[in-house]
Amino acid sequence: MPRKPVRKPQPPKLPKGEAEQVRIRREVGHDFALKPDAFGRQRLTAGTAEARRVYEVSNGGYTSTGGIVRLRNVDPLTGITSLTRQQREAGQRFRDDFERATRHGLQPQSWSERVDASRMGGGVPDRVLSAGRAHAHAAAALAHWEVAEVVRKTCLEGQSVKAIAERSGEGRDVVVKLLKVGLDLLAVHYGMMGRKAG
Repeated sequence: MPRKPVRKPQPPKLPKGEAEQVRIRREVGHDFALKPDAFGRQRLTAGTAEARRVYEVSNGGYTSTGGIVRLRNVDPLTGITSLTRQQREAGQRFRDDFERATRHGLQPQSWSERVDASRMGGGVPDRVLSAGRAHAHAAAALAHWEVAEVVRKTCLEGQSVKAIAERSGEGRDVVVKLLKVGLDLLAVHYGMMGRKAG
């Protein structure tokens, strides 16, 4: 009796639309939201806000033929496709320092603590002070007020380039240039410049 040939296990089909979303992200350079699965295929990182975003492409769905990618409710650091990975990381770190400084400072104090903080260990926790200092030093590294304002509105307030350009009366390309200058200054401040992009 002849033996049946052993077949390799076939990978399960991707959920409807995921393959297209992966393709679009790769075309526009948003591969930071992808990771390989057990079969070596690029997949969306499940459970993340990035995976829930839907990228829509006009012109038949291909950026190579002039299609325009549209994103809804997107973090500006990931929505601006011309930013480098280093610029995104610098902007994210600036945001993280700010959030640590502000959020930790809003935690309620224990009722047993005195209002004048004369209890041992009372007052503002060191981690909040450190995060506040880190954010202040990074903000000072931005140097010029126009650069600082664009970085603050983009990274900390989540405003889009379009919204900033409309309110300031500047062109979008000017706003993007100011943002890139600011993110490069932050990358230098954080010691990211000269580091190999991973």
